[in-house]
Amino acid sequence: MATKIIVAGRVQGVGYRYAFAERATELGLAGWVRNRRDGTVEACVQGAAPAIDQVVAWARNGPPAARVDDVQVAPADVELAGNTFQIAPTA
Repeated sequence: MATKIIVAGRVQGVGYRYAFAERATELGLAGWVRNRRDGTVEACVQGAAPAIDQVVAWARNGPPAARVDDVQVAPADVELAGNTFQIAPTA
């Protein structure tokens, strides 16, 4: 089962997606991250529970230029194919 993460704050235009993708890859997670038109960043990750916990903890701070105001985490009712992590187009 996958986990959906939505991050609000100053998270667009500060390298958040790229840093998130790098951290998720380091942790061995599969999934994607993308900007949303409402100014948030959304991610869907799948992997070992401890790795998901670590990427959620990272998401609460993000890269140095980001300012995270809120992180929402919820189960995602999808199975992600493959074992790669990618940056997806804005939705």
